[in-house]
Parts: sequence; structure tokens; C-alpha cells
Amino acid sequence: MKGIDPNQLTKQENYKLLSGVVIPRPIALVTSVNENGVVNAAPYSFYNVISAEPPLVAISVGRIDGEMKKHTALNAMKQKSFVVHIVDESILEKMNQTAAPYRDEISEIEKANLTQVPSDLVKVHGIKECKVRMECELYDAIPLGENGTYSNDLLIGKVLKYHIDEKIEIPPYKIDSTSLKPVARLSGPNYATLSNPIYLERPTDTE
Repeated sequence: MKGIDPNQLTKQENYKLLSGVVIPRPIALVTSVNENGVVNAAPYSFYNVISAEPPLVAISVGRIDGEMKKHTALNAMKQKSFVVHIVDESILEKMNQTAAPYRDEISEIEKANLTQVPSDLVKVHGIKECKVRMECELYDAIPLGENGTYSNDLLIGKVLKYHIDEKIEIPPYKIDSTSLKPVARLSGPNYATLSNPIYLERPTDTE
């Protein structure tokens, strides 16, 4: 087995390795709003749930040349809120369109022919076509880096309200993953679907 020292690699080389081995990754399609009321949307696969009490999700947003320039991070820091959507097969191509580097005054939602829907508890609108969306307030924001140089911002959102398509819910509060049809990110422009779920109960042995 080959050993590799990450300290000897460039940022891009580390990214290629990490994004190639940490797979599949869930995808968050995140909406945020700027100070002019434009609702932006962008997908992130450096994302996951990190706590159930309180209900927290985390998204890592990359910086550009050490500066916070991406709309999601800038808007979330100013407005203290955002909405996280689960990406499924039905919106995959439209999600991909939101990843284009549009200017701040252009809404990716409109460019992707998606539909805005008002949220109940936050200012940020959600996306109607998504089967799951979570209204979040900014719980914490942690710059990630070393020696005074930062490459990412870890945005932690506290879920204030869930919106779940009734067609994918198994009451009470369980999700039918085969109906949700989530899409996961692999390396590069490659994605995966949920094809063969495996049922495996956790052991209860104590000795």
C-alpha cells in the first residue's frame, strides 16, 4: 500500500484525493439571499448532519485565494440564515446549473428554471421542486485554515423547520429513501444514485 504525506501535496492534490476517497457524499443545495433580495443557490458536497440535539447541519464553503467570495458564505454571514435542500434525481441537472459562476445580482434559481417558495421562519426562500428543505439559522461559522491563511468556512446551521414531501415520509418521522431518490457526489463531475440499499442491524453484544 502506498503512503502519501498530505503536507507534500498541493491544495488541489489533497482535494483530488479527499474527494475521490470520501464517497459517496450527500449534496446540499443551499439557498441564501443577498442584501438586495436576490436569492442565490449553490450545491455543496462537503456537507453533513452533525447533531440531532440541537439539530445541526454543516456545510464547508471554499474560499478563493483566501478570501470569502462565494455568495453562500457571504449571504449567510450577513443574513444569519439559509435553506438546505436535499438533491434528488429529478433535479440533478438543474442543481448542476446552479453551480455556474453567475454574478451576485443573478439568481441561480431563475437560471435553472426552478421555483422559489417563501420560508416560514427565515427570510431566505426555498426551492419548491425539492422534496426536502430545511430552514436554518446560522448557528456558527468557523474559518478553516492554518498559519493565518484560510481556505474554507464551515457554516453550521441550526434547523428551525423541516419541509418534507408527504410522499417520501413513513410516519412518524421516517424517510423512504427509495422514494426520495437522493443523489450523491463522487469525484469530479460524477454522481451516484441509491441503487441497492443494504439492511444491517447494529449488534447488541456487550461482551
